[in-house]
Amino acid sequence: MDDFTLDFTSDPLSTLDDLDPFPSDQEEEHSAIPVVLLSLDQGKFDAQRSLDELAALAEANGMEAVATVCQKRSTPEAATMLGEGKVAEARLVCMNTRAEAAIFDGELSGSQIRNLSAALQVEVLDRTMLILEIFKSRASTNEGKLQTELAMLRYQLPRLQGLGEALSRQGGGGGGGGGARRGAGETKLELDRRHLHHRIEHLEGRLKELEKRRGETRRARQKNNVPVVALVGYTNVGKSSLMNALCGAEIFEADMLFATLDPTARRLTLPSGLTVVLVDTVGFVSRLPHHLVDAFKSTLEEAAYADVILKVADASDSEAAAQLAVTDEVLESLGCSDIPQIVVYNKCDKPGAISFDPAVLLTSAKTGRGLDELLKRLDEALSHRVRTIEVLLPYDKLSLADILRSRGSVMEEEYRPDGVYYKGTVKIDDLHRFEDYMV
Repeated sequence: MDDFTLDFTSDPLSTLDDLDPFPSDQEEEHSAIPVVLLSLDQGKFDAQRSLDELAALAEANGMEAVATVCQKRSTPEAATMLGEGKVAEARLVCMNTRAEAAIFDGELSGSQIRNLSAALQVEVLDRTMLILEIFKSRASTNEGKLQTELAMLRYQLPRLQGLGEALSRQGGGGGGGGGARRGAGETKLELDRRHLHHRIEHLEGRLKELEKRRGETRRARQKNNVPVVALVGYTNVGKSSLMNALCGAEIFEADMLFATLDPTARRLTLPSGLTVVLVDTVGFVSRLPHHLVDAFKSTLEEAAYADVILKVADASDSEAAAQLAVTDEVLESLGCSDIPQIVVYNKCDKPGAISFDPAVLLTSAKTGRGLDELLKRLDEALSHRVRTIEVLLPYDKLSLADILRSRGSVMEEEYRPDGVYYKGTVKIDDLHRFEDYMV
């Protein structure tokens, strides 16, 4: 299968260009690529729900799911995952629908990809490859691109041997003069594997440097005592829209899975006057490949260092509880269980939004509903950072009023004969500056 054969001859550091059956420039120029979805239902999860999500992932990658072939089977077929009869059925479906590719809802080995492709006579991807393709096309920052490439290489490494016979050809050797023989040399497989290992080590080193810089930025925030609020949740629940609505930022948003990948941070001032940094993280998805969790761990760790975590779910999705379960699972793996968390059900303006208990926080980034309550909840969660005070500042001490305005907030101000009366909020760290002037 030539499209999935790695060749490092021309460029030893090239990664997945040869594995990219759908280049991004073709996606933009042509209509959606018809694909058939394949699934093996072993009863371990909701297969139909997972297929619906796979169809949405395909759409996010410029594809259109035109048919589905699902088999209920307790144990997978070693060579093709699906049984021989189902594979034959899938071949007919691909022919009748003129599908250009098939996507399997799960992970496949290199040999399984090769066998299925030969049987179906179309390109075959698995769920992880599809997500990696999306990440590859969406990552815009240097760190995001490096993380995506690292995840791709880690995914490829154990699959090199099964991707094609071309990988087993000899890289050297041959006859010599006078009947002498040279050594056989290393195989193409060994050469490719060595190049992958070198590239992985190089990427890991560069990411460690970027992670060190991220740590310095994080320490600067802590030194300045700036609270951090992390937006986490399932992909396409409206985290970017929520950040835009709260901060007035212009972050790309779209109704699709993984519309934004790279983390962004924006400054937000709460009603109490407390300034926080709102951080948007990469979205989650059910059965998120561990290659991606590991590669994006430095990005996701923004949540681990946050003062408050906003867990966002889709109020219009009947599977909102399952979305939150996926979010909790990833957060637990990052050690975030001790951080205060606020659950937010976004998109409550959409038809079919679930009716929740009045105590549950419903928001709509589109209409603005619930945003004031959300800011109030954040103030309450961070109340230990600020204090409401009443002070009478003498006229020769009005420089303190600048601190009150810039690092806190002023609710009341009154000029009196002996000074200026203020009622407002200040950070706990600034409280000592006003102790001599408390009313």
